[in-house]
Amino acid sequence: MKKYDALLLKNQLCFPLYATSREVIKKYRPHLDKIGLTYTQYLTMMVLWEADEINVTELGKRLFLDSGTLTPVLKSLEQKGFITRCRLLKDERVLIVRITEQGKALRDEAVSIPCELRNNVKLTEEEAKTLYTLLYKLLDN
Repeated sequence: MKKYDALLLKNQLCFPLYATSREVIKKYRPHLDKIGLTYTQYLTMMVLWEADEINVTELGKRLFLDSGTLTPVLKSLEQKGFITRCRLLKDERVLIVRITEQGKALRDEAVSIPCELRNNVKLTEEEAKTLYTLLYKLLDN
């Protein structure tokens, strides 16, 4: 191996991960535009469709996002009427996010998106499961 081979783009694991992520998110955009969400807002709503309410710290952990990234997302979702945010009375440091009825109704509009996107991925079911497992293995590191 030559001295600078480690710096070749083709030798970087991070590059195909980055490029693939961008391309997948790009495929989501037309579907999410129809329901008025960005990709990050969509991920946030997915957690809330599952949990109904969650504290911001836990939400950040589940989405691998820091509060600086999450705060504007939550403000926007609140302005759209999909969530509410409130502090716990017993501990005002804890911010709770709750899905609203309007946010719950949005789930019906979003339910077809995963299937539509899955049809764009040219992987077998087994390849998709393997990729999923490997990606979560990287995240767990």
